[in-house]
Amino acid sequence: MQVAKVRGTVVGTQKDPSLRGVKLLLLQLVDEEGNLLHKYEVAADTVGAGVDEWVLVARGSAARQIPGNEKRPLDAAVVAIIDTIHLEGRLMYSKKEQYR
Repeated sequence: MQVAKVRGTVVGTQKDPSLRGVKLLLLQLVDEEGNLLHKYEVAADTVGAGVDEWVLVARGSAARQIPGNEKRPLDAAVVAIIDTIHLEGRLMYSKKEQYR
């Protein structure tokens, strides 16, 4: 799994029928120090995440093990909205602090 920041949404009017009703998010990946990387990824949203929230992304077979996703052509899925990340005794990210 990897940490990412939601940067926007992806809308497609023509897509695989199994993806109808699935919200797609554009994510910017985050490194282990909390810095935004210049790498982006599209993932299915399973938790109702919004723009600017930090999330946890599962990939590959783990993304397809979420109930209802087994037969969808997914490579990545947002599986959690992050509240806080502590790294080596310091607060790396706090959702509460972000929105102050």
